[in-house]
Amino acid sequence: MKKVIILSLIAILSFGMITCENRAERVRFATGGVAGTYYPLGTAIATVLTEKTGVSITVQSTGASRANIQLLQAGEVEMAIVQNDVMDYAWRGVDLFDGERVSNFRTLAALYSEVCQIIVNPASGIRSVADLRGKNVSVGDAGSGVEFNARQILESHGITFDDINKQNLGFGASAEAMRDGKVDAFFATAGAPTPAIVDLALGRDIIILEISEANAAQLIANYPFYSRYAIPAGTYDGQNTQVMTVAVKATIIVHVDLSEETIYKLTKAIFEHQADIALGHARGNDLSTSFAVDGIGNVPFHPGAERYFREIGVLK
Repeated sequence: MKKVIILSLIAILSFGMITCENRAERVRFATGGVAGTYYPLGTAIATVLTEKTGVSITVQSTGASRANIQLLQAGEVEMAIVQNDVMDYAWRGVDLFDGERVSNFRTLAALYSEVCQIIVNPASGIRSVADLRGKNVSVGDAGSGVEFNARQILESHGITFDDINKQNLGFGASAEAMRDGKVDAFFATAGAPTPAIVDLALGRDIIILEISEANAAQLIANYPFYSRYAIPAGTYDGQNTQVMTVAVKATIIVHVDLSEETIYKLTKAIFEHQADIALGHARGNDLSTSFAVDGIGNVPFHPGAERYFREIGVLK
């Protein structure tokens, strides 16, 4: 009888250990809206990671960056895609997270550039950021990451929102307003080419403003989550030359309590199976280990990700 009891206890303990192990290997992954980039790219990443590592990644459609950080803070997800500027705000408790510092997450890797684009109606006479003074300018939805990008870029040129006729419109609404002559320019932070801008450029001439090297340097000095970015010629219809601007980065963050071994496995699998991810979504072609660690901002890497990047020599 005692032998049966002992064997039963061993079985129960073994089952409990397996259950705990399986629970530790299940990760909920917050992405974005189904019509955007985060959700389909996140799905492609999750599919590959689940297959290659055995960690079960469950993708969730969400309201993107700010909402994802709040979900992670609340313990409702363990992994998320966010803009690195928004995660910097959360880490420091400023701007979008004014007075609401969040510190229970770490960086896994940057994925691709989200380009700060300033689109202009040529008939407006605007040819530089300085020319935006006094013009009708859409700076993105109120309280959005785009609005903060616009404020910071204008600030680097000595311009405030008080110097423009500010409108708060999303990408699609901004493009429609430009078609109707209601705005002279608008800001859009997104992967390039951006569909709303592609559609606009097919029907009318547009200009994409450059951000000079000096202004970009000042911006990056003040906000280290920015980096220089060249929009290649031909990205949009009628855009015949390269345009230099700045960008932030779509970045994977993870809960600080996920184990070093789990995050090491996930990070390694992303870059060793980059080609498989690219088959699932074109943004997978942008993945590179050097890009993944450069210009992230203030949020430290998770020890598991740091271990992988040091192992391959992209972090010293």
